[in-house]
Amino acid sequence: MKLNLTKVVNGCRLGKIQNLGKTGEHTMDIPGCLLYTKTGSAPHLTHQTLQNIHRVPAMAQLTLSSLAEYHEVLAEYKEGVGKFIGMPESLLYCSLHDPVRPCPAGYVTNKSVSVWGVGGRVEMTASKFMAIQQALQPDWFQCLSDGEASCSEATSTKRARKSVDRSLLFLDNCLKLQEESQILQKSAIIGVIEGGDMLEERLRSARETAKRPVGGFLLDGFQGNAATLETRLHLLSSVTAELPEDKPRLICGISRPDEVLQCIERGVDLFESFFPYQVTERGCALTFSFDYQPNPEERLLQQNGTQEEIKYLEQTTKIKACSSQETTPFEMNLREKKFQEDFAPLVRGCSCYCCKNHTRAYIHHLLVTNELLAGVLLMTHNFEHYFGFFHSIREALKSDRLKDLKELICKQAS
Repeated sequence: MKLNLTKVVNGCRLGKIQNLGKTGEHTMDIPGCLLYTKTGSAPHLTHQTLQNIHRVPAMAQLTLSSLAEYHEVLAEYKEGVGKFIGMPESLLYCSLHDPVRPCPAGYVTNKSVSVWGVGGRVEMTASKFMAIQQALQPDWFQCLSDGEASCSEATSTKRARKSVDRSLLFLDNCLKLQEESQILQKSAIIGVIEGGDMLEERLRSARETAKRPVGGFLLDGFQGNAATLETRLHLLSSVTAELPEDKPRLICGISRPDEVLQCIERGVDLFESFFPYQVTERGCALTFSFDYQPNPEERLLQQNGTQEEIKYLEQTTKIKACSSQETTPFEMNLREKKFQEDFAPLVRGCSCYCCKNHTRAYIHHLLVTNELLAGVLLMTHNFEHYFGFFHSIREALKSDRLKDLKELICKQAS
């Protein structure tokens, strides 16, 4: 694996990760995102449907919490989870937890970390964890870590120090076990940066993890509420400044467009793509614009459409969705009655299958009568829209227009 940076502007990194996969033939653009999956499948979508979406990320994210209970079957299968789930050619990254399902706190010890699957809690020692990774055979995998000290709540110095010490101990044990496994020689361990909201511990975690032979770094615990935003961004800038430039930086729990741009400005390369799934589960469609340099011939049409979208967004931000989460300013809630007779496409100018062939009224009808099909159509649109957003970020960096894109996104978020 080799990271080639073509441009670094005010902390934003543009480039490619090359020589990926067991054959070393894959590449991945940064900044970018991972394909969010549920037990190895994109939510609501078949593999064939997924292939019709543009700009699907090169690497898919699997979660250990959803696969740990089946490791004995995979160990007997012996050919890895990629072939088992029908994605033999895909790059695979295995994270500890599902970002959509927060885990209960209080189950990390000096010897083990717990993940939560369908059948309940699964306790992981370093040896059990590495045995499961050997059965999965991913290209990258997140190392065990104590991720219970986050920036979203006040952390004592003692607790932050303990999270760093435990995570480094887990990393050393896992690296030792990797050396003894021939199967995992071509898999890269992603070291985890912990330390809660304590700058000194965050920096210690970054420096010590960087001394180990890891394939990249995962920035954990930076998701939080708006009250801690300034603290989180300062910590993030300080941590990435300590990391080597030739290895990728991932972050977990960050997926909203405005938060993504804030992290990219602070040197983060890769993100999870669970936000489109959350939007789909609420019966909503992504509507935010990332066209910061519209075609002059289409400008008037887009301006008219934008005013309409703003009106919808203002009305939906206060609506409680079916998942008990509030909608964000980046989406419209298609369950509302006003869409019963709205025959406009979901988003004007969007070229995805859903927008070209179906109207808001049709999706509203499906949400009432056939939620299964509604989920397929909304997931298709939301993924395509989100992946297009990351393509737009890379294009903006190439042309030094990221500031324009950020202003556009922040305006929609406010």
